[in-house]
Amino acid sequence: MKEEKDKKSLDETLPHQISSPDFKGTSMKMQPPFTNEHGVVIGDSFYDSPNSPLNNWSTDTDPEIMAGDEWVHPTNDIGWNTAENRDLVEKKAKPKGEHFTHPTKDASYRKD
Repeated sequence: MKEEKDKKSLDETLPHQISSPDFKGTSMKMQPPFTNEHGVVIGDSFYDSPNSPLNNWSTDTDPEIMAGDEWVHPTNDIGWNTAENRDLVEKKAKPKGEHFTHPTKDASYRKD
């Protein structure tokens, strides 16, 4: 029964965010959550791993600890809510190059 539930929730879409794109019919396949090298679950939509720096934050925590691809889920990430990335999915095109980033702006601000 659990396997059937998991299959439904990973049916190329995750309904937890109303504005997230639907990957059905694209060449991209939803990926399951994974645990990164810091023991933090990425892509489960709960954002509440006990080992997460967010749950253990202090004035001594360097925010850079949460930088890099190991903190980004390939298909269940807020970055897919941006207009540029939604357009890629709707056109059934895979992203080219690096993740969309900006050195001083939060590109996904108010997209969740």
